[in-house]
Order: sequence, then structure tokens, then C-alpha cells
Amino acid sequence: MAADPCLLGVDIGTSSSKGVLTDPAGTVLATATRPHGVSRPRPGWVEHDPETVWWAEFVAIVRDLLAVAPAPVAAVAVSGIGPCVLPASADGRPLRAAILYGVDTRATAEIAELTGAFGADEIVRRGGNRLTSQAVGPKLRWIRRHEPDVWARTRRFFMASSFLVHRLTGEYVLDHHSASQSDPLYDLHVQGWLHDRAAQVAPGLELPRLLWPAEVAGRVTAAAADATGLPEGVPVTAGTIDAWAEATSVGATRPGDLMLMYGTTMFLTRVVPAPVVHPRMWATTGVFPGSFCVAGGTATSGAVVEWLRELTGGTGYDRLTAEAAAVPAGADGLVVLPYFAGERTPLFDEKARGVVTGLTLDHGRGHLYRAVLEGTAYAVRHHLDEMAGLLAPPERVIAVGGGARPLWTRIVSDVTGQPQLLPEQTIGASYGDAYLAGLAAGVVDRADDWTRWAGRVEPDPATADAYRRGYPAYRELYPATRDIVHALTARG
Repeated sequence: MAADPCLLGVDIGTSSSKGVLTDPAGTVLATATRPHGVSRPRPGWVEHDPETVWWAEFVAIVRDLLAVAPAPVAAVAVSGIGPCVLPASADGRPLRAAILYGVDTRATAEIAELTGAFGADEIVRRGGNRLTSQAVGPKLRWIRRHEPDVWARTRRFFMASSFLVHRLTGEYVLDHHSASQSDPLYDLHVQGWLHDRAAQVAPGLELPRLLWPAEVAGRVTAAAADATGLPEGVPVTAGTIDAWAEATSVGATRPGDLMLMYGTTMFLTRVVPAPVVHPRMWATTGVFPGSFCVAGGTATSGAVVEWLRELTGGTGYDRLTAEAAAVPAGADGLVVLPYFAGERTPLFDEKARGVVTGLTLDHGRGHLYRAVLEGTAYAVRHHLDEMAGLLAPPERVIAVGGGARPLWTRIVSDVTGQPQLLPEQTIGASYGDAYLAGLAAGVVDRADDWTRWAGRVEPDPATADAYRRGYPAYRELYPATRDIVHALTARG
């Protein structure tokens, strides 16, 4: 009896690329990972090389997985960090390194310029989002202004997923979700490009054809087959941004669902049945037609955890976690603002910086580690408080990502008062990609649910008093220190 076909999903993350091979029931057959870093050529600049990071790692992962595949691959889906900007020539050749999502803050002047040109209220009305470091338009304008030789040859732009789709199929496409984060170039309500704005922001740029993430964008070409080992003609989906592929991986795709992604940054996405515009959050389309999202993201979370680990001599996470778990809720009076790389939602302040307050000689490493975790939990609660002004409480909160470990998730539930479901399968975005590949190949039905639950985290009432005191202090600390921090940032 012939084996079921395989489904291949690959995700390009901020700090690693991951791939998974599954069968149509969601059983994991094999995984592969390639770690990488980001390039920071100047303060505020964060980049990836598309050849050595995106394409080379994709090829390596695919070859690793194909070597152990028990059956032919029925379809491929990819996801990646975004919204990013990779300028390319008319034939799709990269012209410089890719400028990454909101962690790259170089286009401050262009944000202000385009906001003035189109009007802040009108930008939000049409696209659902104010212009910030997350926006695509200002990054395109920055290239046009500061790298005119590059811009003169630029005809197309890619994100991580669309670049891989182009390399595999020759097609120039972008999924609707990624496009909905390409402010101010996309109309959230009509779900299409704003060509008049694009002509003003990025004259001469060809905008990609729009598809939904699970739609087939094209098929593997002979050249791509030779490079990757994939059979020629295998269908490739349009793909999407990694956080939304991660939401798909745990079934967080129906109205009322809220996903918390514990990673290098903390990401939240709430699924809603119609566009909801919030001045301090992001409004986007969802993964599937007819769905929309209210989303938010911190600039750091796991990145601060890693910073602290390295600062304390590379201490193992198990030891740090044990020390932090022994510290009482509230970290004995320590409060941390985790804005070590500025902050995205809901502050939109690229000049924000980390603050640690309340230190005494009695505090140790475990106190500081716990206070960092509590600071990220306070940031999550801040986002939920913003959403509460427009939306009913979430029906389900699902924790995903490599950082969704017992102590961290418990602290977030204690601070927010929200239970969290823990999925059994924690591979992440690449697993969601495999599901999308199955839909495209016709071997998975939209009604099929791959999600199995490993547990549920409940808030601990015993911590309520400590966090009832700590959260207001967290909220008051930012406005109390903002002017001082901004002045120090300007001097630095």
C-alpha cells in the first residue's frame, strides 16, 4: 500500500529557519533547523542577507527533509518574518540586504513625511494602521532617498516568504495578510492595493499579485528542482508572515481566538470577523478569506531573556528558571520595562529603552530574571487592556513559541488573569505551513484540526495581590521616565 503524500513547511525566523515534513493527518515525520543571526550595520538597522539566510537555509532544510521523506511531497508552503522590504530587479534579483520588520527603525523621517502627506486619520481609515517602524511604505521611501542607485534598479519588492515563492516558481505574488501590513499601500476594507498611493510612495514599483496564504502561487520550476531536490511541478502556496503561520499551527484562526507567541519578541493576534481599527494596535486580514485580526507585538521579550543569560556568564536556562521560581511574585519590589530595543505596540516609541527600578543589595540574579519575565507579562496585559476597549474578552488564549515554558506562561496567566491552552505540537510556524500546504494540495480539509492539547495554565489567585501592585507601577514607570530616556537616547 502506498504511503500518504508528504507536506513540506519551512519558516524563516529572526534567529533561525525551521522546516517540517508531515503527513496529511499532521503527524510529524521529520524536522530540520538552521540557526542564524541578524546584521546590524548601524544603530537602528536590522537586516538579513536573502541569499545566505533565506535561500541557502531553505535549500539546506529541504534537502535534509527530502533525504528522509517516506513518500513524495504533495505541496510546499513557506512563511517568514515580516513585514520586510527586499528591493529587487525586474527579474527578481536582490539589490541589497532585506530591511526587517519593526525592529529596524531607520525610516523615522519617512514615517513623519508620509503621515503628513496622506494624513494620519486617512491612513488609519484605509489601511487600519498608523505608520510606524513596522510599515513597508516608509522603508521603500528610505531606499529611494538614501540609496538612489539601488532604487533606480528596483522594480519589485519581496518579503521572506514571497522571495522563496519567487525562487521556487518564478511567480511574483504576495499574500493578502502580508499585504495588509504593507502600510500605507493596502486598503484593508476592499482588500486590494492602493495604486495611487504606491505611485507616490514608490514610483516605478510593480506591486505583486495578491493571493490568500493557502492558494497555489505556482509550481516548482526545473531550476528550483535542480537546486532543492524537489520534484518539478510540485505546487507552492503563496505563504504568509510567520506569526500568522504560527497561529494556524495551533488552530488560532476563528473569531475569539487569541494567540500569544513567546519568541524573540512577544506577539499577540486576536481573530475577529470584521475589520477592527485601534489607534495603538495593528489591524490586518487573517490567514483565510473573511477573517481579520487585531494584533500587537513587543520589540523584545525572549531577546531580553537571552541578554540576561549572556550577561550572567551564559548561565543555563534551567538554573535561571529555578532561581526565578524561588523568588516570590513581584520579584521583591523589582520592576522592569522590557523596552531594550524601543517598543512597538501599544507605545510606538522607537526611542524607549529598558528600565530596571527597585534594585537593592539583597536582590540577586533570580530576582532580575523573574522581573524580566514579569515585565513581558505586564506588556501582554497592557495589550489586552487596549483590546478590551473594543472587543469582548477572548474565548481562547493559546500559547505558542519556543519560550512557552512553565514558569513564563504561568507568570503571564497570573498577571493577566487569563488561562492559556498549551498545544502538544510546538514546532511553530513551519507546522502551520505544512497545514496550508495540505489545503493547497487538496489532501487536508479546512475542517480538519491538527491541534492536540498538552495542558492548560490557570491563574494562581495567591499571586493576585502582588501583581495588582506591580502592574500599576509598570504602567506609571514609562511616562515617568520617558523624557529622561529620550534625552539619553538622543545623546547616545
